Amino acid sequence: MVSPKTRNLIELNVAVLLWGGTALFAKLIDLPLGHIIFGRSLTAALALGLFVTGLRMDLRIRGARDTAGLILIGVLLGVHWLTYFHAIQVSTVAVAIIALHTYPMVTILLEPWFFGERLHRLDFALGIAVLVGVAILVPELDPGSATTQGVLWGVVSAVFFALRNLLTRRYVQRYPSSVLMFYQALVILVCLAPYALFHPVTTTRGSVAKLVLLGVVFTALPQTLFTSSHTHLKAKTVSIIATLLPVYGPVSAALFLGEIPSVRTVIGGVVVVVAVAAETFRHVKAE
Repeated sequence: MVSPKTRNLIELNVAVLLWGGTALFAKLIDLPLGHIIFGRSLTAALALGLFVTGLRMDLRIRGARDTAGLILIGVLLGVHWLTYFHAIQVSTVAVAIIALHTYPMVTILLEPWFFGERLHRLDFALGIAVLVGVAILVPELDPGSATTQGVLWGVVSAVFFALRNLLTRRYVQRYPSSVLMFYQALVILVCLAPYALFHPVTTTRGSVAKLVLLGVVFTALPQTLFTSSHTHLKAKTVSIIATLLPVYGPVSAALFLGEIPSVRTVIGGVVVVVAVAAETFRHVKAE
């Protein structure tokens, strides 16, 4: 008999593994970027809508201020998805996902501006270490280099993701995370609908099937599992396991896309992951 804590650990690892596999679809789906994100938001919104209504969760938004906030969070997530997938398409999964994983440090550096929290010297030092890791990824300061473009777009995506996460802190105590994710997917869907309607493309059964997989199995499902994992696990445990994402992503790309990371990418990735993991453990110890 599996204990509740063990079940939550399995759910959390599956969620992180699925999030790592999300990156594959940027290259597996043969559609323009805007249509991929539109399809992802459509299927995710439908799946999450069925989930939250099936559990009879309260979908009411409390006031105009919350409505504006949820719209802004959705827009930030949409820009994050677009820039992240673009980073993958112009470079590799490993480069993009390592660059994206600078977001915990970006979050730490931005938190004092949002919540008046103190920025410690060690936070700043670890932030510099992450920048060093990212610098190692870049072979040369050439805007035309695929790797440089992937790193730049990945870091831009990290900034938008960090901003989205910081703003989400204001609402996560009042709304279930599945409800928040449902509204974010809905906002992205509405924003990209005009583009999708005025730029129609020919889709195949294969591309539609992959979009459904991306939206349901690799977006809505991990969100649900991630939420469920908090039932018997502490936040610090969740944070530590989440640092496995830059490992799962490149391994998935190597297995399914044949993308073998270069030595330079591995070294830069190790520096970034070690710095992020050190910061995570430091905050865990402080709890």
